[in-house]
Amino acid sequence: MSSRKGVIALMGSGELTATMVEVHKELLVGLSGPPRAVFLDTPAGFQLNIDHLSQRAVEYFRKHVQRPMSIASYKSKEVDTPLEVEQALHTLREANFILIGPGSPTYAVRQWQHTSIPEILTKRVEDGGCLVAASAAALTVGRFTLPVYEIYKVGQELHWVEGINILEHFGFNLVVIPHWNNAEGGTHDTRFCFMGESRFKNLESLLPEDVAIFGLDEHTACLIDLEKEEAVIKGLGSVTLRRRGAEIVFEKGDRFSLDVLRGGEVGKDWQAPTREQTIQSKPTPDAEEKSFWDRIHSIQEAFHSGLEKDDPRETTNALLELDRTIWQAKQDLENEESISQGREILRDLLVLFGMRLESSPKDGANCLEPLVEEFLQLRERFRQNQQWQEADAIRESLQRAGILIEDTADGPRWRLQ
Repeated sequence: MSSRKGVIALMGSGELTATMVEVHKELLVGLSGPPRAVFLDTPAGFQLNIDHLSQRAVEYFRKHVQRPMSIASYKSKEVDTPLEVEQALHTLREANFILIGPGSPTYAVRQWQHTSIPEILTKRVEDGGCLVAASAAALTVGRFTLPVYEIYKVGQELHWVEGINILEHFGFNLVVIPHWNNAEGGTHDTRFCFMGESRFKNLESLLPEDVAIFGLDEHTACLIDLEKEEAVIKGLGSVTLRRRGAEIVFEKGDRFSLDVLRGGEVGKDWQAPTREQTIQSKPTPDAEEKSFWDRIHSIQEAFHSGLEKDDPRETTNALLELDRTIWQAKQDLENEESISQGREILRDLLVLFGMRLESSPKDGANCLEPLVEEFLQLRERFRQNQQWQEADAIRESLQRAGILIEDTADGPRWRLQ
């Protein structure tokens, strides 16, 4: 058993993307013994594709991190058999690197409450192991947990729920908020883990005054080394510590004492949050390269522009480009949830395209019919008034336009040449 304390790695998102490969490798190399990596599946245990998500984590570690990974499957304390539960707990106790990721934070908290899992996770860190809590899982480890889906998707009143508060054991009185700089909303504010600025301010006011907020940008990690009593920022973005109406932003590469997170002195000055400070673009490896969601929104605009102009080329090209962008993101290890949302947008655009086709005339004759009928009625009036020259002029004009007129006993008929 190691005599040194371990590491808690908090990630804003991207735990299974190319951004975090080197971070995982660094954490595994820093372990005191041979790595025994485990993926805990609880946050997404209610999803029908949970086993696929778990296998994706295993494959990611095998292919990109080049380390084996096991699965501690604890989907539901109501459904899992006693044997399955004990197998999951045994796997966790034997691990020294535990990764927990996407899903529902409140579901995870409900499943872990009144079980030994929070104690096991804490003990693994105490004994020198590494706990990686990313995305939804990052929301669970603090004093309170943000019910993201309940507020953002279902429309419940603003509220917090109790977290499993692993951080309290190490002296941190924090609420952890991933997706701090989220920009997926496009036309509406989805920063602060999809809450937006106005809602998040109201949520802040509901917290006890002694609780600080720790916000993590997407594709960004804060490695809390409990042995060195130091934190370091990795990845693409920054992290924000907010306490009693003031905040400090730590950028990529910054190192600071853990006393800062415990309420101690800070080397930087506290500042009041301003709109300029809080509205940040999504970080990208290359400032010239658009982020995944920037490209998605740009393609959406091109599609709607083509639809409004009845331009089939522009509309079709937008659909093809969206499909290409999604598949490229898959190859680039973009977040699985983002890819899923991108596919939903593609399906929505295909439906809009189909609706427009359905409402369009089936052929040129249907499109021209109202206009031609008006001309034929005018020609008939000329004929009744024996204005033969004018009537013939209408017939000749229509013929030059490729519309042939045939006079019958039942009246004039027309067809496209």
